[in-house]
Amino acid sequence: MSSKPQRIRDPIHNLIEFGTGDFEQMCWRVIQAPQFQRLRRVKQLGFSEFVYPGATHSRFTHSVGVFHIARQLAQVLERLRGDGYDRRRAQEAIAAALVHDVGHGPFSHAFEDVLKKLGLGKHESKSVHLIKGPDIAPALNSFAPGFADNVAEIIGKKQPDDIYAAIVSSQFDADRLDYMRRDRFMTGAQSSAIDFEWLLANLDVRRVNIGQDETKIREVETLVVGQKALMAAEAYVLGLFHLYPSVYYHKATRSAEKIFSALLTQIFILANDGDVARIGLPKNHPLIRFAENPDDSGCLCNLDDFVIWGAMPQLCDSRDNCIKELSDRLYTRRLYKAIDVTGRLETSFSGIDCESERDEKRRKAEALIRDRLKESALLDSTDSAPLVLDDVVSRDPYQPDKGDDAALDMIYALDRTGELKELSKLSKVVGALKKYETYRIYYRDEDDSTKSRLNDLIQEQCYD
Repeated sequence: MSSKPQRIRDPIHNLIEFGTGDFEQMCWRVIQAPQFQRLRRVKQLGFSEFVYPGATHSRFTHSVGVFHIARQLAQVLERLRGDGYDRRRAQEAIAAALVHDVGHGPFSHAFEDVLKKLGLGKHESKSVHLIKGPDIAPALNSFAPGFADNVAEIIGKKQPDDIYAAIVSSQFDADRLDYMRRDRFMTGAQSSAIDFEWLLANLDVRRVNIGQDETKIREVETLVVGQKALMAAEAYVLGLFHLYPSVYYHKATRSAEKIFSALLTQIFILANDGDVARIGLPKNHPLIRFAENPDDSGCLCNLDDFVIWGAMPQLCDSRDNCIKELSDRLYTRRLYKAIDVTGRLETSFSGIDCESERDEKRRKAEALIRDRLKESALLDSTDSAPLVLDDVVSRDPYQPDKGDDAALDMIYALDRTGELKELSKLSKVVGALKKYETYRIYYRDEDDSTKSRLNDLIQEQCYD
């Protein structure tokens, strides 16, 4: 049977083409697998559409975009390495980029937070399981024996072990290069633009040392940014830094995620206690089946954003008051209100000249507030929805000191003399970036008593 080229029209990359060769035709077959098609029904940014109504793009479009960029990066490697180019290893990395998100649950990272809280694993491990499953693995292995295992191995590793794996997972990988551009475009955010074409046009391959305790073990090749694209590399890191507070950690988005997490946790607890009737969903509902069998990949694949939203009218009629209220709040977008504890404390400590001293005092004050919050029982469960939800956010825009064994995870660039340096040592802008930290407490807007108690707890740690 003859193969024909296939094309996907994408708002970021325009035409994403799948040629007639065996490898790209295999990738096209992977896309047709039901586990991959499910990603059409999982939004990339979860509840961000509550703030940015245009942010309704899916994990499906993102995954295809990551495949496209991984293929572009592999083409750069082929051009730069010549005879040293390992085509099969590059193909494994491109395929891994395509399927890296198949294990995501509904509402993506919000769902994963629930899994972590209940000790049920991460989406990467579930992706690995699905890649080795009865639908995706045969498609991958139709290209080469054992191909699925090699793809799954790339995704399962915490850090890349060669230049090809770094295409899939590093601080300059196909995943970030797609979601930064896609999320910016779909939210309408005007900051965080990156000079993608210039970055790709100014990449080189160099060798860096891998070792521990300053002892060289071996050298590995890595993609590096040329000197002409240094400012583009800075903009890339800064763009990511700006996206987190403005989009991913927006206070309303995080409020919805916290409500969703509390809702699912309560559902899972009741399901595991055998009290399904109290939840308000039938016993064979996909959410109940997953709660009872979280390790069953089939149960995961029956879940998506549509399933959750479709269950909301029933959950709003739940006999459990907590489920009833939290569902209604999500369904009608009546979110908890945020108190920016970090902002309040920073204002209070603004008279301290030394920045490190201010940060230390602020962190200690936040820890004390969290302790007092636990002691106050405001975080405890009630016969209705939680009185308070708290949220600790911490994100490094760039991590330069991850150790020699993580050399492939870092970004390297060339200075004016052609010397290779890790980006934060070459760029004062990147080197000066601090970890983004925010502590917020959420409460029900109509609950003036709880709001007053929270303000008193915070004020105790503020300077007069």
